[in-house]
Amino acid sequence: MTQLSFDDVKAAAERINGVTRPVPVIAVDPGAVGSAEVFLALDFMQHSGSFKDRGAANFAAAHLAAKTMPEAGVVIASGGNAGLACAWAAKRHGVRATVFVPLTAPEVKVARLRAFGAEVRQVGSEYAEALEAAHRFSVESGALASHAYDDPYVVAGAGTLLPELLTAVPGLDTVIVAVGGGGLFAGTAIAARHHGVRLVAVEPERCRALNAAIEAGDVVDVEIDSVAADSLGARRVSRTALYWAREAQAVSLLVSEEAIRAARQTIWEQRRLVIEHAAATALAALMSGVYRPVPGERVAVVLCGANTDLSSLR
Repeated sequence: MTQLSFDDVKAAAERINGVTRPVPVIAVDPGAVGSAEVFLALDFMQHSGSFKDRGAANFAAAHLAAKTMPEAGVVIASGGNAGLACAWAAKRHGVRATVFVPLTAPEVKVARLRAFGAEVRQVGSEYAEALEAAHRFSVESGALASHAYDDPYVVAGAGTLLPELLTAVPGLDTVIVAVGGGGLFAGTAIAARHHGVRLVAVEPERCRALNAAIEAGDVVDVEIDSVAADSLGARRVSRTALYWAREAQAVSLLVSEEAIRAARQTIWEQRRLVIEHAAATALAALMSGVYRPVPGERVAVVLCGANTDLSSLR
Protein backbone atom coordinates (compact mmCIF):
# COMPACT_ATOMS: atom_id res chain seq x y z
CA MET A 1 0.00 0.00 0.00
CA THR A 2 1.43 3.35 -1.06
CA GLN A 3 1.44 5.78 1.83
CA LEU A 4 -0.43 8.97 1.04
CA SER A 5 -0.56 12.31 2.82
CA PHE A 6 -2.36 15.61 2.51
CA ASP A 7 0.60 16.84 0.43
CA ASP A 8 -0.57 14.42 -2.29
CA VAL A 9 -4.05 15.95 -2.15
CA LYS A 10 -2.59 19.45 -2.48
CA ALA A 11 -0.49 18.34 -5.48
CA ALA A 12 -3.60 16.84 -7.07
CA ALA A 13 -5.51 20.08 -6.54
CA GLU A 14 -2.81 21.96 -8.45
CA ARG A 15 -2.87 19.47 -11.34
CA ILE A 16 -6.64 19.51 -11.80
CA ASN A 17 -7.22 23.20 -11.16
CA GLY A 18 -9.20 24.57 -14.09
CA VAL A 19 -9.80 21.05 -15.43
CA THR A 20 -12.46 19.75 -13.05
CA ARG A 21 -15.37 21.86 -11.83
CA PRO A 22 -15.48 23.29 -8.30
CA VAL A 23 -18.20 21.52 -6.33
CA PRO A 24 -21.53 23.42 -6.14
CA VAL A 25 -22.95 23.45 -2.60
CA ILE A 26 -26.57 24.16 -1.64
CA ALA A 27 -28.12 24.47 1.80
CA VAL A 28 -30.98 22.25 2.90
CA ASP A 29 -34.05 24.11 4.19
CA PRO A 30 -33.69 25.09 7.87
CA GLY A 31 -35.41 22.61 10.17
CA ALA A 32 -35.33 19.78 7.63
CA VAL A 33 -32.88 17.83 9.83
CA GLY A 34 -33.60 19.08 13.33
CA SER A 35 -31.53 22.13 14.19
CA ALA A 36 -28.46 20.96 12.26
CA GLU A 37 -27.19 22.92 9.26
CA VAL A 38 -27.09 20.55 6.30
CA PHE A 39 -25.52 21.17 2.90
CA LEU A 40 -25.59 19.11 -0.29
CA ALA A 41 -22.32 18.84 -2.23
CA LEU A 42 -23.34 18.34 -5.86
CA ASP A 43 -20.19 16.70 -7.17
CA PHE A 44 -22.21 14.79 -9.74
CA MET A 45 -22.04 18.02 -11.75
CA GLN A 46 -18.56 17.12 -12.97
CA HIS A 47 -18.01 16.63 -16.73
CA SER A 48 -18.64 12.87 -16.68
CA GLY A 49 -21.43 12.98 -14.10
CA SER A 50 -19.56 11.95 -10.95
CA PHE A 51 -16.77 12.86 -8.53
CA LYS A 52 -14.55 10.37 -10.36
CA ASP A 53 -13.34 13.14 -12.69
CA ARG A 54 -11.07 14.33 -9.88
CA GLY A 55 -9.05 11.12 -9.66
CA ALA A 56 -9.05 10.49 -13.42
CA ALA A 57 -7.82 14.00 -14.17
CA ASN A 58 -5.05 13.71 -11.58
CA PHE A 59 -4.03 10.27 -12.86
CA ALA A 60 -3.79 11.39 -16.49
CA ALA A 61 -2.02 14.67 -15.71
CA ALA A 62 0.54 13.03 -13.42
CA HIS A 63 1.45 10.29 -15.92
CA LEU A 64 1.63 12.69 -18.85
CA ALA A 65 3.92 15.00 -16.87
CA ALA A 66 6.12 12.05 -15.90
CA LYS A 67 6.09 10.75 -19.52
CA THR A 68 4.78 7.38 -18.32
CA MET A 69 1.65 7.38 -20.50
CA PRO A 70 2.18 4.75 -23.24
CA GLU A 71 1.04 5.01 -26.84
CA ALA A 72 -1.51 2.29 -26.10
CA GLY A 73 -3.19 4.70 -23.72
CA VAL A 74 -4.99 3.77 -20.55
CA VAL A 75 -7.19 0.83 -19.58
CA ILE A 76 -9.59 0.60 -16.65
CA ALA A 77 -12.28 -1.70 -15.28
CA SER A 78 -15.33 0.00 -13.92
CA GLY A 79 -18.94 -0.41 -12.92
CA GLY A 80 -19.42 2.70 -15.02
CA ASN A 81 -18.46 5.98 -13.35
CA ALA A 82 -14.70 5.46 -13.09
CA GLY A 83 -14.67 4.38 -16.71
CA LEU A 84 -16.61 7.48 -17.73
CA ALA A 85 -14.18 9.72 -15.88
CA CYS A 86 -11.18 7.91 -17.35
CA ALA A 87 -12.64 8.19 -20.87
CA TRP A 88 -13.37 11.90 -20.36
CA ALA A 89 -9.86 12.63 -19.04
CA ALA A 90 -8.25 10.58 -21.81
CA LYS A 91 -10.24 12.40 -24.50
CA ARG A 92 -9.30 15.77 -23.02
CA HIS A 93 -5.61 14.87 -23.26
CA GLY A 94 -5.78 13.06 -26.60
CA VAL A 95 -5.09 9.65 -25.05
CA ARG A 96 -6.65 6.31 -26.03
CA ALA A 97 -8.94 4.70 -23.46
CA THR A 98 -10.20 1.13 -23.21
CA VAL A 99 -12.86 0.48 -20.58
CA PHE A 100 -13.96 -2.92 -19.31
CA VAL A 101 -17.39 -3.00 -17.66
CA PRO A 102 -19.62 -5.83 -16.42
CA LEU A 103 -22.52 -6.92 -18.58
CA THR A 104 -24.70 -5.53 -15.78
CA ALA A 105 -23.45 -1.95 -16.27
CA PRO A 106 -26.37 0.43 -16.94
CA GLU A 107 -26.85 1.14 -20.64
CA VAL A 108 -26.85 4.88 -19.93
CA LYS A 109 -23.24 4.58 -18.72
CA VAL A 110 -22.14 2.35 -21.61
CA ALA A 111 -23.60 4.80 -24.13
CA ARG A 112 -21.81 7.73 -22.50
CA LEU A 113 -18.52 5.81 -22.50
CA ARG A 114 -18.77 5.40 -26.24
CA ALA A 115 -19.72 9.07 -26.63
CA PHE A 116 -16.45 9.99 -24.88
CA GLY A 117 -14.59 7.95 -27.50
CA ALA A 118 -13.63 4.98 -25.34
CA GLU A 119 -13.43 1.42 -26.60
CA VAL A 120 -15.91 -0.45 -24.40
CA ARG A 121 -15.59 -4.15 -23.60
CA GLN A 122 -18.30 -5.83 -21.53
CA VAL A 123 -17.16 -8.86 -19.55
CA GLY A 124 -18.78 -10.94 -16.79
CA SER A 125 -21.50 -10.04 -14.32
CA GLU A 126 -19.39 -8.36 -11.62
CA TYR A 127 -16.72 -5.69 -11.37
CA ALA A 128 -14.12 -8.30 -10.31
CA GLU A 129 -14.44 -10.11 -13.65
CA ALA A 130 -14.06 -6.87 -15.61
CA LEU A 131 -11.00 -6.05 -13.51
CA GLU A 132 -9.34 -9.37 -14.35
CA ALA A 133 -9.99 -8.85 -18.05
CA ALA A 134 -8.60 -5.31 -17.91
CA HIS A 135 -5.43 -6.61 -16.26
CA ARG A 136 -4.92 -9.15 -19.05
CA PHE A 137 -5.45 -6.44 -21.65
CA SER A 138 -2.86 -4.20 -19.97
CA VAL A 139 -0.26 -6.98 -20.03
CA GLU A 140 -0.96 -7.87 -23.65
CA SER A 141 -1.28 -4.35 -25.10
CA GLY A 142 1.04 -2.29 -22.94
CA ALA A 143 -1.78 0.07 -21.97
CA LEU A 144 -1.35 1.83 -18.63
CA ALA A 145 -3.66 0.26 -16.05
CA SER A 146 -5.69 2.64 -13.98
CA HIS A 147 -7.95 1.50 -11.14
CA ALA A 148 -11.44 2.60 -10.28
CA TYR A 149 -10.51 3.36 -6.67
CA ASP A 150 -7.23 1.77 -5.52
CA ASP A 151 -4.58 4.01 -7.08
CA PRO A 152 -2.67 6.76 -5.25
CA TYR A 153 -3.36 9.40 -7.94
CA VAL A 154 -7.05 8.48 -8.01
CA VAL A 155 -7.33 8.62 -4.21
CA ALA A 156 -5.46 11.93 -3.97
CA GLY A 157 -7.64 13.41 -6.69
CA ALA A 158 -10.79 12.37 -4.84
CA GLY A 159 -9.40 14.05 -1.74
CA THR A 160 -9.56 17.47 -3.43
CA LEU A 161 -13.31 17.62 -2.79
CA LEU A 162 -13.10 18.29 0.95
CA PRO A 163 -10.93 21.45 0.78
CA GLU A 164 -13.43 22.86 -1.71
CA LEU A 165 -16.25 22.01 0.70
CA LEU A 166 -14.46 23.79 3.53
CA THR A 167 -14.19 26.91 1.38
CA ALA A 168 -17.93 26.77 0.63
CA VAL A 169 -18.94 25.85 4.20
CA PRO A 170 -16.59 27.42 6.76
CA GLY A 171 -16.70 25.61 10.08
CA LEU A 172 -17.87 22.35 8.54
CA ASP A 173 -18.10 19.68 11.25
CA THR A 174 -19.03 16.51 9.36
CA VAL A 175 -18.94 15.13 5.85
CA ILE A 176 -21.02 12.11 4.82
CA VAL A 177 -19.93 9.95 1.87
CA ALA A 178 -21.11 6.72 0.30
CA VAL A 179 -18.49 3.97 0.05
CA GLY A 180 -17.92 1.35 -2.62
CA GLY A 181 -14.31 0.34 -3.18
CA GLY A 182 -13.08 3.26 -1.11
CA GLY A 183 -11.47 5.82 -3.45
CA LEU A 184 -13.66 8.77 -2.50
CA PHE A 185 -13.70 7.65 1.10
CA ALA A 186 -9.92 7.31 1.39
CA GLY A 187 -9.20 10.63 -0.28
CA THR A 188 -11.79 12.37 1.87
CA ALA A 189 -10.40 10.68 4.98
CA ILE A 190 -6.91 12.03 4.29
CA ALA A 191 -8.25 15.57 3.98
CA ALA A 192 -10.72 15.15 6.86
CA ARG A 193 -8.04 14.09 9.30
CA HIS A 194 -5.83 16.99 8.20
CA HIS A 195 -8.63 19.50 8.76
CA GLY A 196 -10.24 17.91 11.82
CA VAL A 197 -13.55 17.10 10.12
CA ARG A 198 -15.67 14.12 11.18
CA LEU A 199 -16.12 11.55 8.40
CA VAL A 200 -19.21 9.34 8.13
CA ALA A 201 -19.03 6.39 5.73
CA VAL A 202 -22.35 5.00 4.52
CA GLU A 203 -22.98 1.72 2.72
CA PRO A 204 -26.00 -0.37 1.77
CA GLU A 205 -26.70 -3.21 4.19
CA ARG A 206 -26.21 -5.69 1.33
CA CYS A 207 -23.07 -4.04 -0.07
CA ARG A 208 -20.84 -3.37 2.96
CA ALA A 209 -17.18 -3.88 2.03
CA LEU A 210 -15.75 -1.19 4.34
CA ASN A 211 -18.06 -1.96 7.24
CA ALA A 212 -17.16 -5.66 7.04
CA ALA A 213 -13.44 -4.87 6.83
CA ILE A 214 -13.62 -2.66 9.93
CA GLU A 215 -15.52 -5.41 11.74
CA ALA A 216 -13.03 -8.11 10.69
CA GLY A 217 -9.90 -6.01 11.12
CA ASP A 218 -8.84 -6.78 7.54
CA VAL A 219 -10.24 -6.56 4.03
CA VAL A 220 -12.71 -9.35 3.31
CA ASP A 221 -14.97 -10.36 0.44
CA VAL A 222 -18.66 -9.53 0.84
CA GLU A 223 -21.82 -10.50 -0.99
CA ILE A 224 -23.19 -7.84 -3.34
CA ASP A 225 -26.95 -7.50 -3.66
CA SER A 226 -28.00 -3.85 -3.70
CA VAL A 227 -29.80 -1.37 -5.90
CA ALA A 228 -26.63 0.75 -5.60
CA ALA A 229 -24.30 -2.05 -6.68
CA ASP A 230 -23.60 -0.55 -10.12
CA SER A 231 -21.51 2.12 -8.36
CA LEU A 232 -20.85 0.70 -4.88
CA GLY A 233 -20.51 -2.94 -5.84
CA ALA A 234 -16.84 -3.63 -5.04
CA ARG A 235 -16.58 -7.09 -3.48
CA ARG A 236 -13.83 -5.86 -1.15
CA VAL A 237 -12.66 -2.43 -0.06
CA SER A 238 -9.08 -1.31 -0.64
CA ARG A 239 -6.49 -1.64 2.11
CA THR A 240 -5.88 2.08 1.68
CA ALA A 241 -9.51 2.77 2.61
CA LEU A 242 -9.33 0.50 5.66
CA TYR A 243 -6.11 2.16 6.80
CA TRP A 244 -7.62 5.64 6.51
CA ALA A 245 -10.84 4.55 8.19
CA ARG A 246 -8.73 3.89 11.26
CA GLU A 247 -6.55 6.99 10.89
CA ALA A 248 -9.53 9.32 10.47
CA GLN A 249 -11.62 7.46 13.09
CA ALA A 250 -14.45 7.32 10.60
CA VAL A 251 -18.00 6.40 11.57
CA SER A 252 -19.27 3.43 9.53
CA LEU A 253 -23.03 3.14 9.01
CA LEU A 254 -25.38 0.94 6.98
CA VAL A 255 -28.69 1.86 5.34
CA SER A 256 -31.48 -0.28 3.95
CA GLU A 257 -32.50 -0.66 0.32
CA GLU A 258 -35.81 1.01 1.15
CA ALA A 259 -34.04 4.02 2.66
CA ILE A 260 -31.83 4.40 -0.42
CA ARG A 261 -34.80 4.34 -2.81
CA ALA A 262 -36.74 6.75 -0.63
CA ALA A 263 -33.87 9.25 -0.45
CA ARG A 264 -33.39 9.21 -4.22
CA GLN A 265 -37.10 9.70 -4.84
CA THR A 266 -37.44 12.45 -2.24
CA ILE A 267 -34.60 14.58 -3.59
CA TRP A 268 -36.15 14.30 -7.03
CA GLU A 269 -39.57 15.36 -5.74
CA GLN A 270 -38.30 18.17 -3.52
CA ARG A 271 -35.31 19.52 -5.49
CA ARG A 272 -35.68 18.04 -8.97
CA LEU A 273 -32.19 16.59 -8.62
CA VAL A 274 -31.58 13.29 -10.39
CA ILE A 275 -28.96 11.21 -8.57
CA GLU A 276 -27.73 7.64 -8.61
CA HIS A 277 -28.67 5.20 -5.89
CA ALA A 278 -25.03 5.45 -4.74
CA ALA A 279 -25.43 9.18 -4.09
CA ALA A 280 -28.76 8.52 -2.41
CA THR A 281 -26.99 6.07 -0.09
CA ALA A 282 -25.15 8.93 1.62
CA LEU A 283 -28.32 11.01 1.83
CA ALA A 284 -30.29 8.06 3.21
CA ALA A 285 -28.18 8.05 6.37
CA LEU A 286 -29.62 11.46 7.28
CA MET A 287 -33.13 11.01 5.93
CA SER A 288 -33.67 7.65 7.66
CA GLY A 289 -32.19 8.79 10.96
CA VAL A 290 -29.31 6.32 10.87
CA TYR A 291 -27.08 9.35 11.37
CA ARG A 292 -28.49 11.97 13.75
CA PRO A 293 -26.52 15.22 13.85
CA VAL A 294 -26.44 17.17 17.08
CA PRO A 295 -28.03 20.64 17.28
CA GLY A 296 -25.99 23.20 15.37
CA GLU A 297 -23.79 20.59 13.63
CA ARG A 298 -22.73 21.67 10.15
CA VAL A 299 -23.01 18.64 7.90
CA ALA A 300 -22.23 18.17 4.21
CA VAL A 301 -23.61 15.22 2.26
CA VAL A 302 -21.69 14.33 -0.88
CA LEU A 303 -23.97 13.49 -3.81
CA CYS A 304 -21.36 11.64 -5.79
CA GLY A 305 -22.94 10.64 -9.09
CA ALA A 306 -25.92 11.06 -11.41
CA ASN A 307 -25.35 8.63 -14.29
CA THR A 308 -28.68 6.94 -13.92
CA ASP A 309 -31.79 5.87 -15.77
CA LEU A 310 -34.36 8.68 -15.63
CA SER A 311 -37.21 6.25 -16.29
CA SER A 312 -36.69 4.71 -12.84
CA LEU A 313 -37.96 7.91 -11.19
CA ARG A 314 -41.69 8.27 -10.66
